Amino acid sequence: MKLSEILKGIDVKNTYEDVEVLDVTQDSRLVKAGSLFVCVKGRAFDGHSLAQEMLDIGAPCVIVERDMGLDRQVIVENSRAAFSFICANFFKNPASKLKLIGLTGTNGKTTTTYLIKQILENVGKKVGLIGTVQNLIGDKSYPAKFTTPDPYELQKLFSMMVDAGCEYCVMEVSSQALAQGRVNGLHFAVAAFTNLSQDHLDYHKTWENYFSSKRILFENADIAVTNADDEYGMKIVEDLHFDKVVTYAVNTNNASYVAKNVAFKANGVEYELVGDTIGRCTCPIPGRFSVYNSLCAASCALSLGISYSDVLDAISKSNGVKGRIEVVPNGQRDFTIIIDYAHSPAGLENIITSLQEIAKGRVVTVFGCGGDRDKTKRPKMGKIVAELSDFCIVTSDNPRSENPTDIINDILLGMKDITTPYVVVEQRKEAIAYAIKNAQKNDIILLAGKGHETYQILPTGTIHFDEREVVAEILSTLD
Repeated sequence: MKLSEILKGIDVKNTYEDVEVLDVTQDSRLVKAGSLFVCVKGRAFDGHSLAQEMLDIGAPCVIVERDMGLDRQVIVENSRAAFSFICANFFKNPASKLKLIGLTGTNGKTTTTYLIKQILENVGKKVGLIGTVQNLIGDKSYPAKFTTPDPYELQKLFSMMVDAGCEYCVMEVSSQALAQGRVNGLHFAVAAFTNLSQDHLDYHKTWENYFSSKRILFENADIAVTNADDEYGMKIVEDLHFDKVVTYAVNTNNASYVAKNVAFKANGVEYELVGDTIGRCTCPIPGRFSVYNSLCAASCALSLGISYSDVLDAISKSNGVKGRIEVVPNGQRDFTIIIDYAHSPAGLENIITSLQEIAKGRVVTVFGCGGDRDKTKRPKMGKIVAELSDFCIVTSDNPRSENPTDIINDILLGMKDITTPYVVVEQRKEAIAYAIKNAQKNDIILLAGKGHETYQILPTGTIHFDEREVVAEILSTLD
């Protein structure tokens, strides 16, 4: 592809030779002869420092933000922002051939995207999905490294979806991806908001930055779907222009779609979905948050013209999502083991509260906090778990480069004035074993924080760690 085609629509500040380009990348490790290298300045490393080296390797040109005095350079205002458009042009703008549905928010994105995908497939649409657990093109799965991939991987996935005949793509859009411009240039048929609570402040630094990043998603969308019960639900669409704003709620009648007469059951939730008409919604995923997730999914689908009956039928058939309130087989023992990805204060509050609504015995929570992440969450998470659980087992999550003991001590600061009994078992496998071996009749054991992950990041490196396998191994020793 010619360089001029790749730079189409980008404001270039100098003249350049229109060379042939075989690939594009911002990762110096991937550069080979024919690769256009985009110099991006990050928090810890500036790609501009490798510009000449990349040319020496065989890059036909480098994209820079300032005049580097190089023979084969293209100067742009912001190379990170330009990279998104470069990747879109390189893959021939596949997203323009898809109807994009983007979801942002602190909690609920993954489950809601799966529900939307299932609704659309239920009416015969071919759908792609991009998210935290995996990327899907129809029923084919591809690994997910980030919630929202970098621009190159994102455009590649869009291209694969178009080639596979997909009409829709449902995607989780993280605040980091929005702040970094990974979705620059994308136009969304629907942008949806789930909720906002504390998370990722290690990256965004301030609450205002976090909220502002989420809001970017709605700046280029036809339809906005938002949670009228959330404090930020209407603020996120304030002063923006849409073809339609659709709201959903449980606690107010002043919304486009309202869940009424909610019933919580061990095998799911039921409610009356009240909008232009009324229908009984049965979602086979237990928990209060399942009301909001299914309500958001239904609102998105209804805003696209899917009928009430088709929406309700699809939700009733949902299989849930790996690592989201996932019940682990335990050989028909008299207690229940649940894996959930909850790793923020609000996430833990939601899941534990939901389990208490259906629990016949104790709710025992096994949890930790991630290292090299927002430390202010740790005592808050400890306090919430201690206040809502009947017994707590404090352990490690992904400590990364931090000392696990230091992380645990931060958690315990939030638990010191609460009388709920707890133990500290630093090794996560041993903590799970402790919970299972000391389980009482009708206990619900919640393994919180890891969810779909099949690894653990330790100071010594990353190890394989799948809690389903860990539980099976521990249970086998009890037989």
